[in-house]
Amino acid sequence: MAKLKKQDIKVYKALQGELKRQQEGMELIASENYVSPAVLEALGSVFTNKYSEGLPGKRYYGGQKYTDVVESLAIERAKKLFGAEHANVQPLSGAPANMIAYSAVLSPGDTVLGMDLSHGGHLTHGHPVTLSAKIYRFVRYKTDASGLIDYDELEKMAISEKPKLMLAGFSAYTRQIDYKKFTDIAQKVGAITMFDIAHIAGLIAGKAIPNPVPYFDIVTTTTHKTLRGPRGGMIMCKEKYAQAIDKAVFPGFQGGPHMNNIAALAVALGEALKPAYKTYAKQIIKNAKVLEQELKKYGFKLMFGGTDNHMILADVFSSKGATGKETEKVLDEIGITINKNMIPDDPRKPMDPSGVRIGVPAITTRGMKEKEVRLIAGWINKAIENRENKKFLGELKKEVIKLCKKFPLPK
Repeated sequence: MAKLKKQDIKVYKALQGELKRQQEGMELIASENYVSPAVLEALGSVFTNKYSEGLPGKRYYGGQKYTDVVESLAIERAKKLFGAEHANVQPLSGAPANMIAYSAVLSPGDTVLGMDLSHGGHLTHGHPVTLSAKIYRFVRYKTDASGLIDYDELEKMAISEKPKLMLAGFSAYTRQIDYKKFTDIAQKVGAITMFDIAHIAGLIAGKAIPNPVPYFDIVTTTTHKTLRGPRGGMIMCKEKYAQAIDKAVFPGFQGGPHMNNIAALAVALGEALKPAYKTYAKQIIKNAKVLEQELKKYGFKLMFGGTDNHMILADVFSSKGATGKETEKVLDEIGITINKNMIPDDPRKPMDPSGVRIGVPAITTRGMKEKEVRLIAGWINKAIENRENKKFLGELKKEVIKLCKKFPLPK
């Protein structure tokens, strides 16, 4: 970074500060991860300079010989990894991917049945503050008293509301969805099916959980999170919807794709096709189950009863007397990064909710396993229970740094 240091010292110092934070801290935000140096190299490459509207072999600008190579690689690797009939790797991120998918198959005013945000869904699945909710009519399903999706109730809603699109997917739901039950219900009411797998894409790619792609008409995802690629989006679909999706991406919603991201995605998908990636994905599940067991042992109330994936949603307000905001802040002080999060039907506000979301993909990338997760769970509990004791928190931070130094960032 010698050139950056010489040209813009302020940005350089911010980058160095962030690097130190990541090296000495523990990333437990469920949607974050560390990419490989190869992905970073591709992301910061000369592909940044190139405009490439259109698709491989069908571009609107010249000079596309090598952009076509990397985009074709990304498409073929995505199809192979997920068993998809068609893939478009140009969406700029997850939210745009969802908007593009909606626009491809819906008309303004059409009804979409999606998961409620406070019950684990995602903002882009129809929350009233979003643009999608102003264009389409969203009806939101919830989990039942046991914390699971009630498929009988979901079927009743589908019959009653007659959605054009039935949407699965989540940002904080921790249980496995029954793909067949979901798509069978959609088939009964003649709805198109869509699954936003942004959070679990890496677990699917690594064969750690079942693959929903063969069941659903359209599948959207981010390319970071558990998939461990650059920040971007991707849409996979049945061949029936391929042309509509491609047109909705460009010229419907976007201009030129970010070719540096696509090159980096090709690298990340290549990594996900290697045997080591399956080991990584399976270790994420093991680490999450240990985190579940340890937090339960310490008296945390876990939403949905536990986890089947990479994350935990915990009600810290009722179990520890700390709000989600307080918990996020105190863990930041000891170098553990998590995020405050709403729990189902949370009586508190989004910026100071009752819960926190904790995920293990990033620490698993660093090589941490069950032994380390038990230590981390203990530190989380101690930090919350001693949140007023600054000296004690300072000692905990030293322990966190000590462990992080044993497990460096990917080299």
